[in-house]
Amino acid sequence: MKAMILAAGLGNRMRPLTLHTPKPLLEVGGKPLIVWHIEKLKSIGVTEIVINTAWLGDKLVQVLGDGSDYGVHIAWSHEGEGLETAGGIIRALPLLGKEPFILVNGDVWTNMDFESLLSVDLQQNLIHLLLVDNPVQHPQGDFVLADGRVFTFEQGVLGEALTYSGVAVLSPELFAGLEDGKRPLAPLLVQAMRNGQASAEKMQAVWVDVGTPERLTVLDQQIKQGLYA
Repeated sequence: MKAMILAAGLGNRMRPLTLHTPKPLLEVGGKPLIVWHIEKLKSIGVTEIVINTAWLGDKLVQVLGDGSDYGVHIAWSHEGEGLETAGGIIRALPLLGKEPFILVNGDVWTNMDFESLLSVDLQQNLIHLLLVDNPVQHPQGDFVLADGRVFTFEQGVLGEALTYSGVAVLSPELFAGLEDGKRPLAPLLVQAMRNGQASAEKMQAVWVDVGTPERLTVLDQQIKQGLYA
Protein backbone atom coordinates (compact mmCIF):
# COMPACT_ATOMS: atom_id res chain seq x y z
CA MET A 1 0.00 0.00 0.00
CA LYS A 2 1.26 3.47 -0.84
CA ALA A 3 0.66 6.74 0.99
CA MET A 4 0.48 10.39 0.02
CA ILE A 5 1.38 13.22 2.37
CA LEU A 6 -0.03 16.62 1.43
CA ALA A 7 2.69 19.23 1.82
CA ALA A 8 2.01 21.90 -0.79
CA GLY A 9 0.10 24.47 1.27
CA LEU A 10 1.21 28.06 1.78
CA GLY A 11 0.75 27.90 5.55
CA ASN A 12 -0.68 31.42 5.69
CA ARG A 13 -2.11 30.97 9.19
CA MET A 14 1.34 29.99 10.48
CA ARG A 15 3.11 33.15 9.33
CA PRO A 16 5.70 34.45 10.04
CA LEU A 17 7.00 30.92 10.77
CA THR A 18 6.22 29.76 7.23
CA LEU A 19 7.77 32.70 5.38
CA HIS A 20 11.00 30.75 5.08
CA THR A 21 10.04 27.24 6.23
CA PRO A 22 7.32 25.07 4.66
CA LYS A 23 4.69 24.22 7.24
CA PRO A 24 5.36 20.44 7.26
CA LEU A 25 8.96 21.15 8.31
CA LEU A 26 7.94 23.07 11.43
CA GLU A 27 9.05 21.05 14.44
CA VAL A 28 7.21 19.62 17.41
CA GLY A 29 8.84 17.34 19.93
CA GLY A 30 12.21 17.77 18.27
CA LYS A 31 11.34 16.79 14.70
CA PRO A 32 9.35 18.14 11.74
CA LEU A 33 5.64 17.43 11.54
CA ILE A 34 6.08 15.52 8.28
CA VAL A 35 8.78 13.28 9.77
CA TRP A 36 6.32 12.09 12.42
CA HIS A 37 4.09 10.91 9.55
CA ILE A 38 6.92 9.30 7.61
CA GLU A 39 8.11 7.36 10.64
CA LYS A 40 4.57 6.28 11.46
CA LEU A 41 4.03 5.00 7.92
CA LYS A 42 7.40 3.22 7.92
CA SER A 43 6.51 1.49 11.20
CA ILE A 44 3.51 -0.23 9.56
CA GLY A 45 5.46 -1.22 6.46
CA VAL A 46 4.30 1.57 4.13
CA THR A 47 7.56 2.59 2.48
CA GLU A 48 6.35 4.03 -0.84
CA ILE A 49 5.37 7.61 -0.06
CA VAL A 50 4.34 10.38 -2.45
CA ILE A 51 4.74 13.97 -1.26
CA ASN A 52 3.45 16.98 -3.20
CA THR A 53 5.13 20.37 -3.04
CA ALA A 54 4.51 23.95 -4.04
CA TRP A 55 5.47 26.62 -1.50
CA LEU A 56 9.20 26.25 -0.62
CA GLY A 57 9.17 22.75 -2.06
CA ASP A 58 12.91 22.79 -2.61
CA LYS A 59 13.44 22.96 1.14
CA LEU A 60 11.31 19.87 1.67
CA VAL A 61 13.38 17.98 -0.88
CA GLN A 62 16.59 19.26 0.67
CA VAL A 63 15.63 17.95 4.12
CA LEU A 64 13.92 14.67 3.17
CA GLY A 65 15.69 13.73 -0.06
CA ASP A 66 14.67 10.36 -1.46
CA GLY A 67 13.56 9.14 1.97
CA SER A 68 16.42 6.67 2.39
CA ASP A 69 17.46 8.24 5.70
CA TYR A 70 14.05 7.21 7.03
CA GLY A 71 13.92 3.77 5.44
CA VAL A 72 11.31 4.76 2.85
CA HIS A 73 11.22 5.84 -0.79
CA ILE A 74 9.81 9.30 -1.45
CA ALA A 75 8.42 10.17 -4.87
CA TRP A 76 8.03 13.92 -5.28
CA SER A 77 5.11 15.56 -7.10
CA HIS A 78 6.06 19.16 -7.78
CA GLU A 79 3.18 21.52 -8.58
CA GLY A 80 4.76 24.93 -8.95
CA GLU A 81 1.62 26.85 -8.09
CA GLY A 82 -0.45 24.89 -5.55
CA LEU A 83 -3.29 22.86 -7.04
CA GLU A 84 -5.37 22.50 -3.84
CA THR A 85 -5.93 19.10 -2.30
CA ALA A 86 -7.75 17.18 -5.03
CA GLY A 87 -5.70 18.85 -7.75
CA GLY A 88 -2.53 17.78 -6.01
CA ILE A 89 -3.72 14.19 -5.74
CA ILE A 90 -4.78 14.10 -9.40
CA ARG A 91 -1.33 15.34 -10.43
CA ALA A 92 0.25 12.59 -8.30
CA LEU A 93 -1.98 9.70 -9.46
CA PRO A 94 0.66 8.28 -11.86
CA LEU A 95 2.94 7.90 -8.83
CA LEU A 96 0.23 6.40 -6.63
CA GLY A 97 -0.97 3.67 -8.97
CA LYS A 98 -4.41 2.08 -9.22
CA GLU A 99 -4.83 0.68 -5.70
CA PRO A 100 -6.33 2.49 -2.69
CA PHE A 101 -3.81 4.63 -0.83
CA ILE A 102 -3.43 6.30 2.54
CA LEU A 103 -3.78 10.10 2.54
CA VAL A 104 -2.33 12.23 5.35
CA ASN A 105 -2.44 16.01 5.69
CA GLY A 106 1.05 17.29 6.37
CA ASP A 107 -0.14 19.88 8.90
CA VAL A 108 -1.84 17.63 11.46
CA TRP A 109 -0.29 15.63 14.30
CA THR A 110 -1.58 12.46 15.90
CA ASN A 111 -0.26 9.64 18.02
CA MET A 112 -2.57 7.20 16.24
CA ASP A 113 -1.07 3.90 15.17
CA PHE A 114 -1.79 3.79 11.43
CA GLU A 115 -1.83 -0.04 11.43
CA SER A 116 -5.62 -0.22 11.14
CA LEU A 117 -5.50 1.65 7.82
CA LEU A 118 -3.86 -1.36 6.19
CA SER A 119 -6.96 -3.47 6.80
CA VAL A 120 -9.48 -0.97 5.41
CA ASP A 121 -11.47 -2.73 2.69
CA LEU A 122 -13.19 -0.10 0.59
CA GLN A 123 -15.29 -2.66 -1.32
CA GLN A 124 -17.79 -0.47 -3.22
CA ASN A 125 -16.70 2.66 -1.34
CA LEU A 126 -14.43 5.35 -2.74
CA ILE A 127 -13.40 6.86 0.59
CA HIS A 128 -12.81 5.86 4.20
CA LEU A 129 -12.34 8.86 6.49
CA LEU A 130 -10.95 9.08 9.99
CA LEU A 131 -12.98 11.54 12.03
CA VAL A 132 -12.24 13.20 15.36
CA ASP A 133 -14.05 15.08 18.10
CA ASN A 134 -14.63 18.67 17.05
CA PRO A 135 -11.79 20.96 18.12
CA VAL A 136 -12.49 24.27 19.82
CA GLN A 137 -11.81 26.19 16.61
CA HIS A 138 -14.29 24.06 14.62
CA PRO A 139 -17.16 23.21 17.01
CA GLN A 140 -19.80 22.39 14.40
CA GLY A 141 -17.80 19.61 12.75
CA ASP A 142 -17.68 18.58 9.09
CA PHE A 143 -19.73 15.41 8.68
CA VAL A 144 -22.00 12.93 10.47
CA LEU A 145 -20.84 9.45 11.48
CA ALA A 146 -23.50 6.75 11.80
CA ASP A 147 -22.95 2.97 11.82
CA GLY A 148 -19.59 3.14 10.09
CA ARG A 149 -20.91 5.39 7.33
CA VAL A 150 -20.27 9.10 6.85
CA PHE A 151 -22.83 11.63 5.67
CA THR A 152 -23.21 15.34 5.02
CA PHE A 153 -25.41 17.34 7.37
CA GLU A 154 -27.77 17.97 4.46
CA GLN A 155 -28.49 14.27 4.18
CA GLY A 156 -30.33 14.45 7.51
CA VAL A 157 -28.94 11.25 9.01
CA LEU A 158 -28.88 11.06 12.79
CA GLY A 159 -25.41 10.44 14.16
CA GLU A 160 -22.37 12.08 15.69
CA ALA A 161 -21.13 15.35 14.18
CA LEU A 162 -17.37 15.07 13.84
CA THR A 163 -14.41 16.72 12.10
CA TYR A 164 -12.36 15.20 9.28
CA SER A 165 -8.89 14.47 10.64
CA GLY A 166 -7.00 14.79 7.37
CA VAL A 167 -6.27 11.05 7.43
CA ALA A 168 -8.09 8.76 5.00
CA VAL A 169 -7.93 5.83 2.65
CA LEU A 170 -8.97 6.82 -0.88
CA SER A 171 -9.59 4.96 -4.09
CA PRO A 172 -8.04 6.48 -7.21
CA GLU A 173 -11.50 5.95 -8.75
CA LEU A 174 -12.64 8.98 -6.74
CA PHE A 175 -10.76 11.09 -9.29
CA ALA A 176 -11.74 9.18 -12.44
CA GLY A 177 -12.17 11.42 -15.47
CA LEU A 178 -10.99 14.58 -13.72
CA GLU A 179 -8.47 16.73 -15.53
CA ASP A 180 -5.26 18.13 -14.11
CA GLY A 181 -5.78 21.51 -12.49
CA LYS A 182 -6.69 23.33 -9.29
CA ARG A 183 -9.49 21.53 -7.46
CA PRO A 184 -10.53 21.15 -3.78
CA LEU A 185 -11.13 17.72 -2.24
CA ALA A 186 -14.21 18.46 -0.14
CA PRO A 187 -16.74 18.43 -3.03
CA LEU A 188 -15.49 14.99 -4.12
CA LEU A 189 -15.86 13.65 -0.58
CA VAL A 190 -19.38 15.06 -0.40
CA GLN A 191 -20.32 13.48 -3.72
CA ALA A 192 -19.08 10.09 -2.52
CA MET A 193 -21.25 10.45 0.59
CA ARG A 194 -24.31 11.34 -1.46
CA ASN A 195 -23.66 8.30 -3.65
CA GLY A 196 -23.41 5.98 -0.65
CA GLN A 197 -19.74 5.27 -1.31
CA ALA A 198 -18.25 6.59 1.92
CA SER A 199 -17.29 4.79 5.12
CA ALA A 200 -15.62 6.24 8.21
CA GLU A 201 -14.48 5.60 11.76
CA LYS A 202 -13.73 7.73 14.78
CA MET A 203 -10.06 8.08 15.57
CA GLN A 204 -9.24 6.79 19.05
CA ALA A 205 -6.11 8.85 19.56
CA VAL A 206 -4.77 12.32 20.22
CA TRP A 207 -5.14 14.59 17.20
CA VAL A 208 -4.11 18.22 16.69
CA ASP A 209 -4.70 20.52 13.75
CA VAL A 210 -1.45 22.45 13.95
CA GLY A 211 -2.96 25.51 12.34
CA THR A 212 -1.48 28.42 14.28
CA PRO A 213 1.86 29.26 15.92
CA GLU A 214 0.12 29.09 19.29
CA ARG A 215 -1.14 25.52 18.73
CA LEU A 216 2.30 24.53 17.45
CA THR A 217 3.93 25.83 20.63
CA VAL A 218 1.43 24.11 22.92
CA LEU A 219 1.79 20.78 21.11
CA ASP A 220 5.59 21.04 21.20
CA GLN A 221 5.52 21.58 24.96
CA GLN A 222 3.06 18.74 25.54
CA ILE A 223 5.15 16.24 23.55
CA LYS A 224 8.34 17.27 25.32
CA GLN A 225 6.59 16.85 28.67
CA GLY A 226 5.76 13.27 27.72
CA LEU A 227 1.99 13.77 27.73
CA TYR A 228 1.53 11.88 24.44
CA ALA A 229 3.35 8.58 24.57
